Amino acid sequence: MVDGAAANSGKPRGRHPDKRLSVPAVNAARPGRYADGNGLYLEVDPSGAKRYLLRTVVHGRRRDIGLGGTQYVSLAEAREQARLLRMVARQGGDPVAERNKERRRSISFEQAARTVHAEHIVPANKSAKANAQWLSSLEHYAFPRIGKRPVFAIDQADLLRALGPIWLEKPETARRVKQRIRNVLDWARANGMGDGVHPVEGIEKALPKQNHRDSHLAALPWQDLPELLERIAGVGGLGALALQFTILTAARSGEVRGATWSEIDLDERTWIVPAERMKSGREHRVPLSDAAINVLRKARGERPDPDTLVFPSTKPGRPLSDMTLAAVLKRLDVPVTVHGFRSTFRDWAEEATSYPHEVKEAALAHVVKNKVERAYRRSDLFEKRRAMMMEWAAYATTPDGNSGSLQIEAGHEPERSE
Repeated sequence: MVDGAAANSGKPRGRHPDKRLSVPAVNAARPGRYADGNGLYLEVDPSGAKRYLLRTVVHGRRRDIGLGGTQYVSLAEAREQARLLRMVARQGGDPVAERNKERRRSISFEQAARTVHAEHIVPANKSAKANAQWLSSLEHYAFPRIGKRPVFAIDQADLLRALGPIWLEKPETARRVKQRIRNVLDWARANGMGDGVHPVEGIEKALPKQNHRDSHLAALPWQDLPELLERIAGVGGLGALALQFTILTAARSGEVRGATWSEIDLDERTWIVPAERMKSGREHRVPLSDAAINVLRKARGERPDPDTLVFPSTKPGRPLSDMTLAAVLKRLDVPVTVHGFRSTFRDWAEEATSYPHEVKEAALAHVVKNKVERAYRRSDLFEKRRAMMMEWAAYATTPDGNSGSLQIEAGHEPERSE
């Protein structure tokens, strides 16, 4: 047992101590501070809680640096931590910053994912079911393979282990899991746990091509879009025009169906969706491609009142229903959803372009859930998005999927339907 008077003073008399403590002494220590040597101390609270701390000089000032409680940190581990941090201090560094960095690097992917879910997904999403699905998909497909990996060390090989088994068998699930893994890694990087090339970028190139299609497919494979868009253009009617505009802008159906001419600036080639009509509650600027402008000109007819709807139904003041757009797909016997075209756009952007992740997210009007990243991202990246949407339209409106613009054939008066 350590001498009580000398130990509690924190400054033992006589020879400078070196590894003075022992495991039995730590276990039996009463309230006070006990020196182990070289600045390492055991501190015991009146409550009995025990912790290690390092007393050293940092930039000319004495600092006490906590190393953790004895229930989590062994005496040997505390001595090694103290040695490394003293070395950092001698070299002019900041041992506190170094300790915090090491702690961050020790966070596992599962710990990071649960933090993101609790602090960012749940507060931003009103759907309890969606919140549960977000986490359960990672628990089922990601945690068993990469959950224990330090989040800073996650690489593409790890992602292949998680996504590979479901990439072809469950393509839609795999896409969602990939996006949720990206959310976690984005949060980790914003908090200093990762650098270099993002592991999710380009991961599709290392995975087999998804050709899986069945009657329940919700989103169209992007490779099939040019052919389908040409067929939609041949249908005629406002429903088909609204569906084309939805696809070309990658907007939500409700945003398109509720659009008024006052939101459209054909000269500036811009559509401004007001905050009250956005899911995010924030105004969203949409760059309009040549193909999208052509759709609007076809829908406009005579000069409309600015407050009138771009895609009205037969009932005055009422927009087309979502079923009207879906009916176009049903007529063409295409088993996909209108909302699924946003996934089609995202898959094309991921697999066929090199645009940064934040540009793709901005095009879809996704809210940046991480507060740190959101604070630094002030721009809506409009000009970069304009270039991407022009490229998207050129791909989507050309039969071979290379270039071109949509030519809407005249001769069909738009049908007004509910």
